[in-house]
Amino acid sequence: MLKKVVAIFSSVFLIIGCGNKNANNNADNQSMDQIEKSDSEMYMLVGTYTSGESKGIYVYKLDTITGTSKYISEIKVDNPSYLVLDQSEKFVYSVTEDEGIGTSAANAFSFDKQDGKLTFINKQLTGGGAPCYINIDADGKHVVTANYLGGSLTYFSVNEAGGLETASQVISFSGKGTDVDRQKQSHIHCVQFTPDGKFLFANDLGTDKIHKFNVNESGDNFLSVGSPAAFSIKGGSGPRHLKFHPNNKFAYVITELSGDVIAFDYNDGNLKEIQTIKADTVNAKGSGDIGITPNGKFLYASNRLKNDGLAIFSINEADGKLTKVGYRTTGVHPRNFAITPNGKLLLVACRDSDVIQVFKIDENTGLLEDTGHDINLDMPVCIKFASIK
Repeated sequence: MLKKVVAIFSSVFLIIGCGNKNANNNADNQSMDQIEKSDSEMYMLVGTYTSGESKGIYVYKLDTITGTSKYISEIKVDNPSYLVLDQSEKFVYSVTEDEGIGTSAANAFSFDKQDGKLTFINKQLTGGGAPCYINIDADGKHVVTANYLGGSLTYFSVNEAGGLETASQVISFSGKGTDVDRQKQSHIHCVQFTPDGKFLFANDLGTDKIHKFNVNESGDNFLSVGSPAAFSIKGGSGPRHLKFHPNNKFAYVITELSGDVIAFDYNDGNLKEIQTIKADTVNAKGSGDIGITPNGKFLYASNRLKNDGLAIFSINEADGKLTKVGYRTTGVHPRNFAITPNGKLLLVACRDSDVIQVFKIDENTGLLEDTGHDINLDMPVCIKFASIK
């Protein structure tokens, strides 16, 4: 009898013990799932045009593995068509792309990662119409805008609270290009600090030049004219955006009018052209954005107005030259796109389709697969990422 009771007790103990072990395993699995999900999630900030239903900047959480997303917050601001975060990701800066000099502005926001909300700090006028690009240096103390209609760039210093001081420099450009319809004046479309932080390049779509400036940490003028003052490219090209390769040895420019990608060797502030290759093969004169995967293997260039989509190129990392490997059609007017920092997803802001499309990047070929996880939003035109933590 005693043996029977002991046996029964042991069996009960075994069952309870196994039950607790399974419960612990389930808890561990849930914790691991939460950790993995947390590691794959990022904030995604989206700038829009606000002439329709959109109100300003929108914040989402994006799973950078699956491509699923969740709306978090928004903040009202007029036409924030381009955004940039400082390196700490505590502050966000946007343009207000208006045509009037009295309304065109740069805006500063703080970004609270606890709740994913932006708080307006202040704004300053750019002194040039239609600012369409904004950038910040690695120190987070200097902000520059490209003013498309103003044919100028504007420099602001950043104060300790992350706000913008009144513009210190407004540098204007003159001239015109060979395209009588699209190049009647200077049109600055992109301002990009070099990887070493010593120079700033400014793409002039209107005069087919890439202006070069020295970055001066001390003295009255943050920017001074470089030597040479500019690099000229083929007439009628319309240089729009510029990106550096992750190895910092090469730079690439997308030209809006000729629809080319121009590859350059980069060395200590100097650009040497090494290749020109077509992104737009239908002569739409609407090429838009350019981006490179974090591993440096693939480059993408967006085209608008006809056959809207992305031209896909592989990059020879030895010499920087490109080989076209494919083309992915998208929604209407892919003005901007962004590649997640883990290199797994490419998201396209299709302005006239009112949608952000989410594509998976094939790590071997660079080709794009539609995940089907579209984000519906009125007139999205700029995508940026920030870590959750």
